[in-house]
Amino acid sequence: MTTLELDRARITLTAARQIIAGPVEIELPKDAWLTAERSRANIQDALSADVVAYGVNTGFGKLAKTRVDADQLSELQQNLVRSHAAGVGAPLKPGVVRLVLCLKIVSLAQGYSGVRPELIDRLIVMSANDMMPVIPEKGSVGASGDLAPLAHLALTLMGEGQVFFQGSIVSTAQALNTIELKPLKLEAKEGLALLNGTQVSTALALDAVLTAERNLANAIMMGAISVDAALGSYIPFDKRIHQVGLHRGQQKVAAIFRDLLDSSEINHSHAQCDRVQDPYSLRCQPQVLGACLDQLQHAAGICLRESASVSDNPLIMPDTGEILSGGNFHAESVAFAADNMALAIAEIGSLSERRIAMLIDSSISELPPFLVDDAGLNSGFMVAHVTAASLASENKSLAHPASVDSLPTSANQEDHVSMATFAARRLADMNDNTQSILAVEYLAAVQGIDFRRPLESTRSIEDAVEILRQEVPFLSKDRVFTPDIQKATRLLASGKPAKSLPPLLIDLSA
Repeated sequence: MTTLELDRARITLTAARQIIAGPVEIELPKDAWLTAERSRANIQDALSADVVAYGVNTGFGKLAKTRVDADQLSELQQNLVRSHAAGVGAPLKPGVVRLVLCLKIVSLAQGYSGVRPELIDRLIVMSANDMMPVIPEKGSVGASGDLAPLAHLALTLMGEGQVFFQGSIVSTAQALNTIELKPLKLEAKEGLALLNGTQVSTALALDAVLTAERNLANAIMMGAISVDAALGSYIPFDKRIHQVGLHRGQQKVAAIFRDLLDSSEINHSHAQCDRVQDPYSLRCQPQVLGACLDQLQHAAGICLRESASVSDNPLIMPDTGEILSGGNFHAESVAFAADNMALAIAEIGSLSERRIAMLIDSSISELPPFLVDDAGLNSGFMVAHVTAASLASENKSLAHPASVDSLPTSANQEDHVSMATFAARRLADMNDNTQSILAVEYLAAVQGIDFRRPLESTRSIEDAVEILRQEVPFLSKDRVFTPDIQKATRLLASGKPAKSLPPLLIDLSA
């Protein structure tokens, strides 16, 4: 099991990737525990002084003016968790939930939430035992935090609900019994501290960033293969062109293309051809994919900052003990980041679909129609391209911004919301669609390279060709296409075809 020391106010893309990938044992710096003790003492001092504090000794939302007696404060927190555990839909993936859990630990350990150290420790124990709450994917509007999803997390601390544990979904009570732990009884403020927060939206967005980075790397590799398959020019990647295009993403992507397309027999074979310019789907790849990289980098920075933020409400000021009501739970920043990512993910798939269309069009690519011999008797890649087109079109609909929507809730107390959770959640479907489009291009581009034999491409491209050909043979005549697409998809998901590429995202901490 991986051991990960989480600084109270810092997480990286590398750490997020590790957490999503598998069980992690979380360690906090020693001073984090002292901070948590002081934070809890501030809550106790406020209660002793009979200070009225939202969610500590009052009702919630529109019921904030209702005062709750001291002997009912624990019941108040338990009622909050149970009533708010109202999510619906399929469970979030355990890897995403693991990241949610870790982000909640990072937030609580900063000492602005007033929870007991033993509550933070229980979250760490759950992570170490890979006991992940079953969280329904739907039910959050992204303010006041991810209430319903996080309520399902909090429910498991109370010994209720369900968890992923040892390979199956079981009752939390059963899992706790297996590891010989008793449920926690939530005390004043603790239920609210668990529910308020943007951790679900942020975890979904971070998961999407990492998947989109892999899709972008694969898109660059598929695009390079398609350049040689279509007898495209290397000139559009010339460094001098991109030195005067002052976008970092464009320059970085162009440099990668130059490395992939250094020298090939295929390229030399058409050096004196009469084609003046290639279609945009080949020629403008650095500009389009570079813009996508810039958007992903920007979104990653926002998500990392949010992951290190305290998104609870109210906040307990560590130095003064003041209890301040604010709105850090409002996930507008994450919603905007997710909406921008949606544009990039859609464009990665859209450009790939255009390259597939170009490859199967013999009038442009100078390859056999639909990339198959005896076209007419064989249909080749005809409907594989239709599948890619359908997925690209689906992504266009999914790319509609979620953050422009808002519905008031809680009797108009919570009258503007971010929709960040949906904005981030739909990115998984978009990434899946884009990966499938790229899988079709992988098959088509490699088929095109094989039609250029005995000429060879560059070493990097030939390596990617060999990886596919170990799984999928040349399409000499029509066969069922879905198994080929599935095999290509699995290869892309493994990262093997683009393994020679450098990391695309700069792994900045918050």
